[in-house]
Amino acid sequence: MLVTVDLSSAGFLTTTERLRLHSWLLGPGQPTEVIDCFPEENGDFTLIVDDRADTHISSADGRLYLGWFPDGRPGAEGEGWVLAVTGTATVPGYRVVFDPHTPAGLVAATVSAVLATARRQ
Repeated sequence: MLVTVDLSSAGFLTTTERLRLHSWLLGPGQPTEVIDCFPEENGDFTLIVDDRADTHISSADGRLYLGWFPDGRPGAEGEGWVLAVTGTATVPGYRVVFDPHTPAGLVAATVSAVLATARRQ
């Protein structure tokens, strides 16, 4: 029995242009991109820089926390940024961790998205 195979659709088709390397956002950037997401004028957030030069930001109600650990968080591996929101009695909170080399612009976008969901009760 003779079997034929259509090779025109085998594998994947591409061009040399599509195989060229892309330029991706790399490097930690400036942490001020993230810190500037917090509105200073409304007094809802407290900023503390400790003796290790780690930065801690918390909401006035204590439910949102952001930590920036330029040399990594002590006792944790790969934690440069830690964003945590405390849950309620019925809904669990969450924690988002970025390594120290994550571009600040990506962290800022995440922080901005979280801040946009905040509502006074």
